[in-house]
Amino acid sequence: MSETSPVSETSTVERLRVYRKTYWAMLVSSSLSLIASLVLSYDAIKLAETPTSKLSCDINAVISCGKVAKSWQSTLLGFPNSFIGLMLEPIVMTIAIAGLGLVAFPRIFMRVAHIGYGLGLLFAFWLLSQSLFVIHALCPWCLLVTISTVTVFSTITRIVLMENIWNLSDERHQRIVNFLDRGWGRVIYTLTYAVLILAIYFKYGQEIIS
Repeated sequence: MSETSPVSETSTVERLRVYRKTYWAMLVSSSLSLIASLVLSYDAIKLAETPTSKLSCDINAVISCGKVAKSWQSTLLGFPNSFIGLMLEPIVMTIAIAGLGLVAFPRIFMRVAHIGYGLGLLFAFWLLSQSLFVIHALCPWCLLVTISTVTVFSTITRIVLMENIWNLSDERHQRIVNFLDRGWGRVIYTLTYAVLILAIYFKYGQEIIS
């Protein structure tokens, strides 16, 4: 038993090193999202104190953080949505730092993280759709949170799939690994960014430029 343990530990470390770039992307993205959440939280407090305050990113009728912040969608749970980012992004940053330290997370932990951030991604997309089609205004800081959420979810998904956290069959898991190794994962989230940018451009491109 003592003879095989070092080999097993070495192989685990080598396997985890593969995800270092992924964890770096997770750390950078969650850090940007935390910064955006801090700014949005400050703005929410500022508006609570003085509802007529003009925010720094109130540029025109379309680029208006104030208009978004005053909508009911921005306090869906009874408090500013940005407070959720203040609570959750430090957790993601901790996961990323631990991952860079070659920590192997339990399956149940990664499953919860995958589901939790998946729900966060759906929430971010819903908020973006509300900005585009209901509120008719865009908040640059909110857009940064959306982009960061896409990136973080992509990184978690990559690790979950590569590590077969959901216990897929060997054949299906190998197909997914081959798919990701060929770079198709990057293609998918790059296309997601492109769709978001095009949706904003076709909806408000002229107003933003003018």
